[in-house]
Formats: sequence, structure tokens, C-alpha cells
Amino acid sequence: MQNKEIILVTGASSGMGRETAIKLAKEGYIVYAAARRLDKLNELKEYGCIPIQMDIAKEQEIEDAVNKINKEQGGIDVLFNNAGIAVQGSLEETDIDDAKKQFEVNVFGLARLTQLAIPYMRNKGAGKIINTSSIAGKVHGPISSWYVASKHAVEGLSSSLRVELQPFGIQVVLIRPGAISSELISTYVDGMVKRSGNGPYAEMTKTLVGWSKSRDNNPKYSSPPSVIADTVYKIIKSKKPKTSYEVGKTSKQMIWSRKLLSDRVLDKMMLNFLKS
Repeated sequence: MQNKEIILVTGASSGMGRETAIKLAKEGYIVYAAARRLDKLNELKEYGCIPIQMDIAKEQEIEDAVNKINKEQGGIDVLFNNAGIAVQGSLEETDIDDAKKQFEVNVFGLARLTQLAIPYMRNKGAGKIINTSSIAGKVHGPISSWYVASKHAVEGLSSSLRVELQPFGIQVVLIRPGAISSELISTYVDGMVKRSGNGPYAEMTKTLVGWSKSRDNNPKYSSPPSVIADTVYKIIKSKKPKTSYEVGKTSKQMIWSRKLLSDRVLDKMMLNFLKS
């Protein structure tokens, strides 16, 4: 039985976005699955998803995608802003163009797409905007300054937007994934090594790379992308979802550590870990 709600999932070619698009299509929603490359989305057709090309860093592609959905369906009822990249490396050694790209994808692209989705939701008096943040949106860490900054920006943007849109019946929800098995792990590890693997931060980088690789795809330390899909479905089904959800291994623990520990204590713990 088809659910008439129209859902747009960005970053749907792999990982959390892919699993979520499939889950929602199976539940009967009309799901538009967006990614930079359409060929990466072909297999999603068999689940009932509608592939749509969108590079979240290109405004014209964002506008074209939204116009297409508006023409075919009238508008977007649920927007899952999931597309993102992780630019890892020390602040000193990260090229400013790479840092700008981080914000173009994780913040400005998300914001522009949201701008275009809001009018339909506002006129309808209902809608949900679900933004993928990270535990990095609350808990800082070394060799990832630009990524952490982008996720802090998503947190602030989402919280302000939540208040702005509440009078119009639009709900804004944050998801903070913890350790989730994903292709993004290998991508950001490679970037970390490239930028900071041989300079003054080499030892710190080596420790972080070893730690990341030991936990990726290990069920003891990381959760499958399906936990995100289940959470998004739960949010969509809920009449009054929570404002944020910590999902996946280590997420709740890390968020609580941020609440309970002072900056100095948390910094010391991180530095001691890097020396071990």
C-alpha cells in the first residue's frame, strides 16, 4: 500500500542514505533518492525508489531536482538532508579550498535545498526536515577541525530553524550518528593520511587512523547503516518526534561525556589516548 508522502533522501548512493531510501520505499513512501551520479542509484529502482541527480554543492542541480519533484508530485513532505563529506586533517595542513568544499556540501548545500523545500511545507502546514549531524557536532576532536566545525554549524542551523518553522507546523529533527560502518570511513582516513600523515601531526594521525580502521565494520565498535534508516522511519511515523536522536555505537556515551566533563578534562583524556 503506497503512502502518499513524498520523501527526498540526499546522499542515497551508499551507506546511511541508501539504506534509508530502500527502507522507506519498502514501507510504501514515494522516495526520491538523490546523489551526484545517477549510475550509482540504478539498483535502487528495483526497490521502488526514484533516482534523481543532485550534486549538493551545485545550486543549479539542487534547483533542478526540486523543480522536478515539484512538477511531478507537488512538493516534498519529508526532506532527509543526509549528503555529506568528511575533510580530515589538521587545520594547519588542510587547504582552504578543501575546507570551503566541506562547508559547501555539509552546510550551504543543505541550507539551499532546505530553503527550496520549505515553501511547500509551510503552505501545507506540515512537513519534516531531518538533518544528519554527527557526534562531532557536539564533541570536538583533533585532526578534524573543519569537519567538526561543519557539523557544529549544522547543529546551530537546525536548532534555529526548528524555532523558526514551528509556527508553520514544520518539524526539524537532528540525527547524530555515532560509529556507523560506511564507505566514508575509508575516504576520510585516506584524506587524513594525505594531509597530516607525514608532518608535525604524523604521530597523532597514525594513532587516529589505526583506531578508525580497527573499528570500521566491526560490530563490537560500529553499527550498520540500517540503524539510521530505522530511526528516520521512526521520526517520520511519529507525530511529535524528539528534537534529536543519538544513534549508533558510542553516540550516547560521547554526548554524555560532553555534558559531564569540562573542556580541560575532555582535552586531557583525548591527549592521553593519542599518547597511548
